[in-house]
Amino acid sequence: MATDKLVAMKIFRRVAEVGSFTRAADDLGVTAATVSKHIAFLEQDVGTRLISRTTRRMHLTDAGLAFLRRTQAILDDLEEAELEARGFQAEPKGTIRINVPMSFGLTHITEAIDSFLNRYPEIEVDLQLSDQMVDLVEQGVDIAIRVRSALPDSSMLAKPLRQSRNMVCASPGYLANAAEINRPADLVQHNCLAFTHHDRPRVWELGEEQVTVNGNFTTDSSLAIRQSLLRGLGVGFLPRFLVQTDIENGALVPLLEEFPPQPYTVFAIFPPGRKQPTKVRLLLEHVDQHLGEKPYWE
Repeated sequence: MATDKLVAMKIFRRVAEVGSFTRAADDLGVTAATVSKHIAFLEQDVGTRLISRTTRRMHLTDAGLAFLRRTQAILDDLEEAELEARGFQAEPKGTIRINVPMSFGLTHITEAIDSFLNRYPEIEVDLQLSDQMVDLVEQGVDIAIRVRSALPDSSMLAKPLRQSRNMVCASPGYLANAAEINRPADLVQHNCLAFTHHDRPRVWELGEEQVTVNGNFTTDSSLAIRQSLLRGLGVGFLPRFLVQTDIENGALVPLLEEFPPQPYTVFAIFPPGRKQPTKVRLLLEHVDQHLGEKPYWE
C-alpha cells in the first residue's frame, strides 16, 4: 500500500470524525487544499464519491461510510503492528474519541480520563458529552457509554460495565411544605420534573406500579433536574449514581424506596466489525478500575 494512500486514509478518517475539511486540516497541520487533494485521490482510486459536499455541510455517502469502517480497521491494525514490532516498548499514542451521557460523563468519566491521560501522555482523548445516541461509524467514535435497560441495536458490540437504577427524591425544603408521599399514586399531587430522554418521561415505573406524573419543568439534562431539586422545585426521578452523594449529605431525601424501579446497565458500546486497538482497550480497563468492583452509588 503506497505511503500517499495511507496518508490519504488518515486524512479521510479525520475529515469524517470532525465533519469538516478545514477543521481536519487544522488538526493535522496541513492546508485545506491538501485535505481536498487527498480526498479527491481516494475517490478517484476507489471510483466513487465518498463525501457529499455542499456550501453548507458535508456528509459521508453510503460508500464513504463503508470505506470509513474499513479504513478505521486498517489504521488500527497498522498501529497494533507497530506496537508489536517495537515490543510494546513505545508508549501507546493516538486519539480516542469517546461519547458519554452528560451526567454520567461529568460525575464519573472525566476524572477517569484525567488520570488515564496522566498515565499515558502520548494519547489524546476527544470527549463528546451528549445524551443523544450517535452513529459510531459516521462520527468516528471509538467508545460510547450508554445507560440503558437494553440496547435497541443488536449489531452493536457492547460490554456491560455496571448496573444502577433511578430513584425518586426531593429536597427536605420541598417536602416540608408538600403532601406526604407514601405510595406511587401520591406523586400525582406533586410537581414532578421530567427528563425527556426517558422512553416515557411522564410515566414512572415504581415496583409493580406505574404512575403518570405532572409538573412544570421538562428538560433533556438530568444535571439540570438535580439542581432544581436541590433548590426545592419539586420531585425528581434520577439515576442513583447522580444523587447518591446528595442523599448521603442530606441535601436530597430518597422516596418510595419500597417501590424500586427496574435496574439498568451502564454499557460500553463499540463500532461493529472492528477489533479494539490497544489504546481503546487500555482506556476501557482504566475506566473499569476507576468505577470499582462495587460502585459507591450501590
